[in-house]
Amino acid sequence: MSTGTIIFLAVIVVFLIYLIAIYNQLVALKNRFENAFAQIDLQLKRRYDLIPNLIEVAKKAMAHERETLEAVISARNEASALLKAASSNPGDPQAMSQLANAEGVLGSAMFRFNMVMEAYPDLKTNQNMMQLTEELTSTENKVAFARQAYNDSVMAYNTYRQSFPQILFAATFGHPFDAEMLEFEDREAIQEVPKVQF
Repeated sequence: MSTGTIIFLAVIVVFLIYLIAIYNQLVALKNRFENAFAQIDLQLKRRYDLIPNLIEVAKKAMAHERETLEAVISARNEASALLKAASSNPGDPQAMSQLANAEGVLGSAMFRFNMVMEAYPDLKTNQNMMQLTEELTSTENKVAFARQAYNDSVMAYNTYRQSFPQILFAATFGHPFDAEMLEFEDREAIQEVPKVQF
């Protein structure tokens, strides 16, 4: 075997090893952001489970605020359905956008619910309501942390995927698009939800 052939084969082997490294890194980064989204999924499901309980406790005291209560439940159901769609394909731009919009609507509805609840002092001192509100506050904080971890993972994936030479091979390796970050539209309303004072 000639020296030229050996050098050529060595170059081919190094190139193949480099391609394998690119593929493996893309897979690892995708798995990382999908795992981070699973944490968001877990916390949002917990939040969606708490909301009906909160509404049920408030329903008796806030009987004539039916429209507000129904708006919260409707927004919760919509967000829950869109979370299922986003969970099946984390990072998909359309799914993330729809989930973010639904979370914004839910955040606004919860903000209105909290504002209306201020008019009911008996409800604010109700032990069940206080416990549910505390759990919801804790869950909101966990959602914020999980969303930050997800967005950090998406940024790492997108940065690697968009870098040269990875961008030349990403689509071929099954990574045709950048992952979408999860940004809530109505951040102020979302942040206000945990601030229920007794």
